[in-house]
Amino acid sequence: MIRLSKQICIAICFVLAAVVSPLMAQNNPYVDDKLVHFGFSLGVDMLSYSVEEADSLLQMQKYDAVYHARTSVPGIGFCVGFIADLRLARHLNLRFCPGMHFGERTITYKSYQDSVISGTNCTNNRPSVLCLPIDIPLYIKWSAEREVNYRPYVTLGGGVSFDLGRSKDKVILQKTMDYFLEVGLGCDLYFRWFKLAPEIRYRIGFNNVLTPTSDCEKEDWKLPAADFFYTDALSKLTNQQISLIFNFE
Repeated sequence: MIRLSKQICIAICFVLAAVVSPLMAQNNPYVDDKLVHFGFSLGVDMLSYSVEEADSLLQMQKYDAVYHARTSVPGIGFCVGFIADLRLARHLNLRFCPGMHFGERTITYKSYQDSVISGTNCTNNRPSVLCLPIDIPLYIKWSAEREVNYRPYVTLGGGVSFDLGRSKDKVILQKTMDYFLEVGLGCDLYFRWFKLAPEIRYRIGFNNVLTPTSDCEKEDWKLPAADFFYTDALSKLTNQQISLIFNFE
């Protein structure tokens, strides 16, 4: 048993040596001196809405029950993108990172009958909205001093987004265009032939992407009038997103 433990320790030491040794020597020492470089990104998204309810009394006049849009349930998606980086100064870069996201956002609804003033929950619905936005953003990237093969950085930027997942078959008809602000925190990891940069980004949208029922009817919305309460229970929807991005440059 002692012999086996020694063998495991030796194996772990070899693995650590194989991982740490390349990081002790500086890889790609001049990669950040390039005026322009390119890359691509892959990532995972957590998509949600910031929800604002409509006036409940208005809903009571139009439907048999009062429908409350309670919360937005985060949905998981993924994204791919292209990177074009322009070096402005030693610690400052301008980045153009168009990309596409794939996922769903979900809203929780609760229906309360008139007697529900006591708080009895009658139904709980969670309709989803397909999201296929194409982003056109610009970022400013500020990087710290490089330490061997590590270089932390922060990004700040924004842009516009065009959602190709807009569907007239859904109970929520989302507007196509949104504009957003995004902040990120990441770290460049330098390898022999490329740079890998894991990055966490938080995004907040500013446009109210909810299409009201009056506009939906003009657009030949393919939904029974009995389901209009999904939209009428809302006054505002704004996009929110947290992403874990892996940049390859």
